[in-house]
Amino acid sequence: MDRRSELREFLRSRRARVRPQDVGIKGYGARRRVPGLRREELAQLAGVSVDYYIRMEQGRGGKVSTEILDAVALALQLDETERQHLHSLVLSGSGTTKTKADYTAQQQHVRPGLRCILDTLENAPAYVVGRRLQILAWNDLARVLIADFPSLPLERRNLARLTFLDETARQRYVNWQKKADDTVAFLRVDAGRHPHDDEVVRLIAELSEKSEDFRRMWADHTVRDETHGHKPLYHPAVGELDLSFETFRIPDDPDQALTVYAAEPGSPAASSLRALAAKARAGESFAEVV
Repeated sequence: MDRRSELREFLRSRRARVRPQDVGIKGYGARRRVPGLRREELAQLAGVSVDYYIRMEQGRGGKVSTEILDAVALALQLDETERQHLHSLVLSGSGTTKTKADYTAQQQHVRPGLRCILDTLENAPAYVVGRRLQILAWNDLARVLIADFPSLPLERRNLARLTFLDETARQRYVNWQKKADDTVAFLRVDAGRHPHDDEVVRLIAELSEKSEDFRRMWADHTVRDETHGHKPLYHPAVGELDLSFETFRIPDDPDQALTVYAAEPGSPAASSLRALAAKARAGESFAEVV
């Protein structure tokens, strides 16, 4: 990934969304040629020289202090995920992040204890996702409701590929557009954390080539790490299921996350999950589930 290009476009996109009047800057009338903040206005708000900010935006600023990055983040009204993304993009050029050799040597493994937790969640679809949105582990109900992970080649066990390249995902996620937006936003977070990972670069290139939707969303430079929310799913055997989800980072490996879907107790969705889970455990066909 071209770190300088990513940093430049991210900062440009964030400058463009800040209205000058919202940060107390006057003179934003009809003659204004650029949307949002100009570089010199952002530099003033962050308390740095215009030349210094321009060099930083272009990735030529050398070592940048945490205080300056936080000042820029505050001026741009970044949320916490965006602030961390900015730090990652800048620090990736300082020699403090992993090298390509590190990624070649390191593989992610799901601890046996975490796999045991997945298996105990019999009536709740759950899976563990790792770097590059690779699905590392899952329980039976996730296999039935989201994707038949064991039957997929290893490279297809990937949340981004499933979302954009598998037609089944467009059926399973009731609000596919929201799911796709969230997927792209988190993939950019992952790419910012690991800019020297050739596999994530290849994944982005593949999705850009094969999916017009992905290309359009990727160009927005959105970063977001959604940890909970409402995400209804659909299964042809039971129809729509009104579900919520929670995502938990694994303490000893922050690049792994456990996502669990749940239904309101006593709701139709809860009954549907139990029916799907019972059929999955029995190895029966889903055609008879109603």
